[in-house]
Amino acid sequence: MTARPPSPARKGGRKPPDALAVTIGDPAGIGLDITLVSWRDRRQLGLPPFALYGDTAAVRARARVLGIDAPLATVAGAEEAAAAFDRALPICTVVSGKGGGAADALVIAAIEAATAAVAEGNALALVTNPIAKRSLQAKGYSHPGHTEFLAALAAQHRGGRSYRPVMMLASDELKVVPVTVHMPLSAVPAALTRPLLTETIRITHAALAADFGIAAPRLAVTGLNPHAGESGLMGGEEAAVIAPVVAELAAEGMAITGPHSADTLFHAEARRGYDAAIAMYHDQALIPLKTLAFDHGVNVTLGLPFVRTSPDHGTAFALAGTGKARPGSFVAAVRLAAELGRRRATASLPPAP
Repeated sequence: MTARPPSPARKGGRKPPDALAVTIGDPAGIGLDITLVSWRDRRQLGLPPFALYGDTAAVRARARVLGIDAPLATVAGAEEAAAAFDRALPICTVVSGKGGGAADALVIAAIEAATAAVAEGNALALVTNPIAKRSLQAKGYSHPGHTEFLAALAAQHRGGRSYRPVMMLASDELKVVPVTVHMPLSAVPAALTRPLLTETIRITHAALAADFGIAAPRLAVTGLNPHAGESGLMGGEEAAVIAPVVAELAAEGMAITGPHSADTLFHAEARRGYDAAIAMYHDQALIPLKTLAFDHGVNVTLGLPFVRTSPDHGTAFALAGTGKARPGSFVAAVRLAAELGRRRATASLPPAP
């Protein structure tokens, strides 16, 4: 994982932030629904305070549609959210600028403002509501997705330092990382290289130790092909790429095994043998996670200089405003962001005199 310079929030022993920065996501999607329902139920859920970066009118309109009584408190940023959170939903209004559609501009402005808050030490962590990739395209960005945009913003806030984001899907039942993500299956074998696999594993191992507090992380690595290639009968990537990387990292002292046949790696007994699984492609990772934790899985971005989580689902436009959207994944994302943010902030604090 790329080394983090000390956050401005820690200079002089300043207390870590209390609140999270949450983005509005696509205002036509369910991000507003799950945020409003979660705030309404904040006391029984025991949620940490957060500020919603977005547009007050959009929040108020969705609350009216859903029949949720949610007083809104305009705040300058996440640093003011904790004081208001118990009585009202804190809203940090963002200026969406010009260009593209109004909704797409709002999506981008909210991401930029909330990321600035956490990067500058004014928010404990970042939680992003789902967006449609069209928002990035409409504004003329070259980033293929939300995560890559966040990595670019992180670089801006860290003087151009480069970051390699890694997607982890996390729940109590399973933590899994896909090495390749949004690409067709036909492109995966060529994309799966030793450097990519090595870097992904190193970033995952470092995050498990630093952010999740696992002193000696245990990793299990899948094969790419059925039966992990069956000694070359069903493909050669295991012997050419995966096994050499696993052997090299194990020789360094990392607790890592593989390549394993993916069809036997995710049942309950197998999961007790590792802290996180490294999978070779998107569905190999996400199918077991969503089978085990469909309503409470969390998307965590590793490799950034701040903590970022997100619900593990999309915008679900058809459910927006219907009252049928389930907030479980958002609630889990908020809780995990606070947990990881506090752990990282504590590690950054100067020692007591």
